[in-house]
Amino acid sequence: MLIRIDPASDVALFEQIAGSIRASTITGTLAIGERLPSARDLAEALDINVHTVLRAYQVLRDEGLVDLRPGRGAIVTARASGDYDALNAAVSTVIAEARKLEIAPSALAALIRETYQ
Repeated sequence: MLIRIDPASDVALFEQIAGSIRASTITGTLAIGERLPSARDLAEALDINVHTVLRAYQVLRDEGLVDLRPGRGAIVTARASGDYDALNAAVSTVIAEARKLEIAPSALAALIRETYQ
């Protein structure tokens, strides 16, 4: 699992982590029952505070996407699975169109965030 963060982004680090994990569940990169890295390991790998990772995991727990179990860590739940084929296809189409128009990924993300809200 690859989690990318942008320290220069206006989006909080914990939300970037949670968003990356959400995306991995939607695309099927993360499977039901799969264990996420420990908060300590992920924090070390990303060179951020462990509490930032814990906050991201708690947000995902509150959304029902992961189950936090003491001693076992964060595990992807069945709720994270779903039929996202149409959504994935639509996203691919939007990305292809944005590339044709030479729209930067950050601008596309901002447009989606603004439109979604």
